[in-house]
Amino acid sequence: MQIALAPMEGLVDEILRDVLTRVGGIDWCVTEFIRVCDRLLAASTFEKLAPELADGARTRAGTPMRVQLLGSDPVCLAENAAFACELGAPVIDLNFGCPAKTVNKSRGGAVLLKEPELLHAIVREVRRAVPACIPVTAKMRLGFDSPDGALDCARALADGGAQQIVVHARTKVEGYKPPAHWEWVARVQDTVKVPVFANGEVWTLADWRRCREVSGVEDIMLGRGLVSRPDLARQIAAARAGEPVVEMTWAELQPMLQDFWRQARRKLAPRYAPGRLKQWLGMLTRSYPEAVALFAEVRRENDCARIDALLGVPNLQREWAEAVCA
Repeated sequence: MQIALAPMEGLVDEILRDVLTRVGGIDWCVTEFIRVCDRLLAASTFEKLAPELADGARTRAGTPMRVQLLGSDPVCLAENAAFACELGAPVIDLNFGCPAKTVNKSRGGAVLLKEPELLHAIVREVRRAVPACIPVTAKMRLGFDSPDGALDCARALADGGAQQIVVHARTKVEGYKPPAHWEWVARVQDTVKVPVFANGEVWTLADWRRCREVSGVEDIMLGRGLVSRPDLARQIAAARAGEPVVEMTWAELQPMLQDFWRQARRKLAPRYAPGRLKQWLGMLTRSYPEAVALFAEVRRENDCARIDALLGVPNLQREWAEAVCA
């Protein structure tokens, strides 16, 4: 069984990938999508969204990272995929699942599920362009507004050369509304000969057990469920191995929150760092009652020094100034 951390634009950036993969249980992760339009992107574009390329395409925990591309031009995507491989990408993943309106309007993400022939052409050209040793994978939803064409899309991806397919078991129109239709994952796996990953609406260990029973697949990709419960992958891995499942406590989560905040403070401008913390903390409220109280304190706070105090970390600005002087 493999457990993957899902790519989520504006949420699972290199900071959260670093923090979550150090908890354990995650076999690989994926970058936020890198949008490809009509030109070969600069190396800096890849390095911005995939800084792990400088460290062997692995997070600090050693978890492998895949580079995800999004676009609709087969040739341009192929050229950028080949360049990403030159920069160190160990796997190229293709996004056919993003439901964002702005992305779909520019002919990217889930809207392409209306065109199975184009899906096939994209994967085929990317597969031809990258070295044979580099796997090409894909993520799809069940369709744009109906799952009627899901099996055709899955065949198109597999026949084009995708070596794994992640199925977010909802349509674009359904967005993130429950339920996820895990039974369609089973139908996709029965249709293609490549490994299929189930994705969508797995928030707890019990959800994973139901998903595995309904979908019939062992491999899973976790998104919001893992962000909301950082040890979910570790719980699933332990349960799968027949080992005791010990849930992470709020006290054990505190060093992770502090580390996340330290990294956000270092990498983001002061006007943006608080927003990133609030985004994650807001999702943690789903799993930790203690997060509700902290979120209430933090949500209207934009002064980084005061957030330092709320999280119980030293005044980072002073700490860094002293380090520079030393």
